[in-house]
Amino acid sequence: MLLNARVLDGSARTLGARLDAYREDDTFYIDIDLPGVDPATIDITVDGRVLTVRAERRRPDGGTRRLVVAERPMGTVTRQVHLSERLDTDRLEARYDNGVLTLIIPVLERPARRIPVSAGTAAS
Repeated sequence: MLLNARVLDGSARTLGARLDAYREDDTFYIDIDLPGVDPATIDITVDGRVLTVRAERRRPDGGTRRLVVAERPMGTVTRQVHLSERLDTDRLEARYDNGVLTLIIPVLERPARRIPVSAGTAAS
């Protein structure tokens, strides 16, 4: 398994930061839905193997605007993804397009490790 993901949100309603994760050849992708988010509010950090994405969706300030119905969730969403050690987070790239944040992470290919066997007498 290349990741384990969870949503962290203190409110009763979540922003809906759902994700898809997939691998194509030697690259791993994570697409996170962040509709209506200003890209300047997106914060991505990697601490060890934990990738954290934070973003904020704000209601526009309108001088004479009077809100009649408010169903769209606003506020901060935090999404944490626990990544496999087989992903090269030093070369992680991020793109935001049409409300979707795409994280692009190269997969580290490691050859099988040979375990040497020493000859000797068995303990009795």
